[in-house]
Amino acid sequence: MKKLVIIFLIITGLWQISKSTEFQFFGELISHGNRFEKVVALTFDDGPMPQYTEKVLSMLAERRIKATFFVVGEELARSPYLTAEILRGGHQLGNHSYTHKRMLLKSPSFVADEIEKTNKLIKKAGFEEQIYFRPPYGKKLFTLPYYLDQQNMTSVTWDVDPGSALPEEASARQIADYVIKEAQNGSIILLHVMFVTRKNELAAVPMIIEGLKELDFEFVTVDELLAAER
Repeated sequence: MKKLVIIFLIITGLWQISKSTEFQFFGELISHGNRFEKVVALTFDDGPMPQYTEKVLSMLAERRIKATFFVVGEELARSPYLTAEILRGGHQLGNHSYTHKRMLLKSPSFVADEIEKTNKLIKKAGFEEQIYFRPPYGKKLFTLPYYLDQQNMTSVTWDVDPGSALPEEASARQIADYVIKEAQNGSIILLHVMFVTRKNELAAVPMIIEGLKELDFEFVTVDELLAAER
């Protein structure tokens, strides 16, 4: 019985670590920037997807905001013109894997393939800066962090995530209010706007920007956010 309890506790502990936004066993993981500067980074996961990427790019351009897009390799390969649009807007690209599969209990070759294929596409699109990685669903344990550490790649998570904190039916106003309330100096804000099921999160983007501007926050890319820490 005691052995079963110990095994259960170990499994539970590893599960909690696998979804932690603040800890991993190997390499560097960043969930926020410097808490002394009044800046935040908007980050958009998944895609690029026709229609949705264009809408959010228009919202950002209208308000002169730079953001970071963690793209999925498969989608990038399907819509390279959207990646070009992201870069033309002065935004940053990050790696969000090739197939967006959970990267737990995967072989080293699978992990390497997911990351390397997407990195190649990002570079082919013309992005020449450091490429950060964000794990699909935020999940990681041993193989993924170890590989990233060997490649000198940094994991970037978040400290504000309305999608996980609020019910699925939350309105755009509720989403915006949550982000505005939770954002701190140096926050990395996670947003999902690339699917019809996330239409309220997309609609919340202008409200989030205006609300944080009223609080005197400046918007930067993840790379700019972390520059002060180097």
